[in-house]
Amino acid sequence: MLASLAVVAIAAAAIAAFAFYTEASRAGPKAEDVTFTVARGSSAAAIGTQLQQEGLIRNALMFRIGTRVFAPGEALQAGEYAIPANSSVRDIVRLMAEGNALQHRIVFPEGITVRAAMKLIEESEYLTGDMPETPPEGSILPETYHVERGMTRAALVQQMREARDQALAEIWEGRAPGLPFTSPDQLVTLASIVERETGVASERPLVAAVMVNRLRRPMRLEMDSTIIYGVCRQHPDRCADGRLVNRQGQRRPILASEIALNTGYNTYRIDGLPPTPIGNPGRAALEATAHPADSNAIYFVADGSGGHAFAATLPEHNANVARWRMIERERLAAERAPQTSTTQAPQR
Repeated sequence: MLASLAVVAIAAAAIAAFAFYTEASRAGPKAEDVTFTVARGSSAAAIGTQLQQEGLIRNALMFRIGTRVFAPGEALQAGEYAIPANSSVRDIVRLMAEGNALQHRIVFPEGITVRAAMKLIEESEYLTGDMPETPPEGSILPETYHVERGMTRAALVQQMREARDQALAEIWEGRAPGLPFTSPDQLVTLASIVERETGVASERPLVAAVMVNRLRRPMRLEMDSTIIYGVCRQHPDRCADGRLVNRQGQRRPILASEIALNTGYNTYRIDGLPPTPIGNPGRAALEATAHPADSNAIYFVADGSGGHAFAATLPEHNANVARWRMIERERLAAERAPQTSTTQAPQR
């Protein structure tokens, strides 16, 4: 009799298990792809209830049991998930147990100031939590970061600082010998100027060479980017997005009075490097500064093509400046010239 009851119990359990696996593996009721967010600290019961309320599963209890069956000993991870149409309970449990949450891109341009970076972090819709203390200029690595919805702002800032520290340590270790600076912090400061002086990636080692050659002589760096940074620190109303602007918000050139202004950063007025970086250089600028080009150039000026003309002597540089001024005059004349009309003049 007992043996018969045991056989019946085993058979019933097997039938129940088969029924559960069948139901848990059945296509879910949601007919379209959806995103679903698991808040930090949510229990399996709370997640199951929310899934049922949003029509992704039929039964919250089935989901709760499913976590024990399909993810034994694993925690369901917080995050934002892309759940395909008709996902089964089993599919959803495994998705959350494996933590395959959506990743969102936040782009920090190379050379960005820490103030601008913190503004991006503060305004991000994907991040949560209070704003952390603003880190020092030059202490974060500008890159594209992939974050999960719900990541804290403090955690991202910490990640950016650790990424910079790691990159800087590697680059400093492999730097060229005989450079005229003696610490990783000085490398970052010089690289931040290199970053702001050219938008052409291939020019960075040449721009770095000019600055290294000037420091060796020694000559003042005399870099316009340091004027702009110092003015923006002292007079934020004169700047927008790290550029000097007029009262109408239009970009403008540096004024003679600003060239003469000693902000502490203006390398036309101070010897050597500024007291801190003027932005956050990317990996490429750090590498270029640690490995400047083999060049004796000590001057450069825009060449009209988006790049620069480099020179080792003042007469060469003056000739390059003259060519640049001619290009600028021609450009301004073309902008001011009346547009030619294609409309036929009336007959008289």
